[in-house]
Amino acid sequence: MDALLWILISLAAIAATSVVVTVLIVRALYRRIRRSRAITSAVLTSRAQLSRGPRRRLFTLQQQLTESLESGRAAIDLAVRSNGRRGDLPRLFRRIEDEAAALQTQLRLLESERDSVVLTGALSEAAPAVDQITDMIREVRASVTAGLGDPTGESLAALDADLAIEVAALRAGRAQLADLNSRDRADQPRTHYLPPAYPQSKGVQP
Repeated sequence: MDALLWILISLAAIAATSVVVTVLIVRALYRRIRRSRAITSAVLTSRAQLSRGPRRRLFTLQQQLTESLESGRAAIDLAVRSNGRRGDLPRLFRRIEDEAAALQTQLRLLESERDSVVLTGALSEAAPAVDQITDMIREVRASVTAGLGDPTGESLAALDADLAIEVAALRAGRAQLADLNSRDRADQPRTHYLPPAYPQSKGVQP
């Protein structure tokens, strides 16, 4: 009887452990999915497409803010990795992220608003802030691009001109070398082939 009781207790403990582990795994996956920027953007896009009226505008603003922040982070990360001229851009972008985080919290709170009139009024106040943050992030990206160098316009034209000069110089050098080689071969004295002299055998008269 005692053995059966211990078996039942062990099975119950195993079952409880399995439930706890499953819950922890599901929670970890859920948090990872929520933190995934690509998945978050895809979810916002789907919700915006499936919604109507002011709620569609709400999800569109969330998507705009999320994608702008992602593009800004990518630009700052690139500037840091490439050791480009970045100045105070990382610090300024962190301030932008702080303001954007507060705005994102407000937009998420509006998801629970059921009064369309109240929601429309709140979005009319939030939309200019989202546009302002988007414009600031565009300026950040433009500054990063300027710090990395602009591979367009005059820089590419100058590079193309330098490349053309270098190619022409290489071709001229090869032509000159080929001409010198041909002259050397022409100046070398020609040698005539003489057959070897065979010694005459003794006792044989010519």
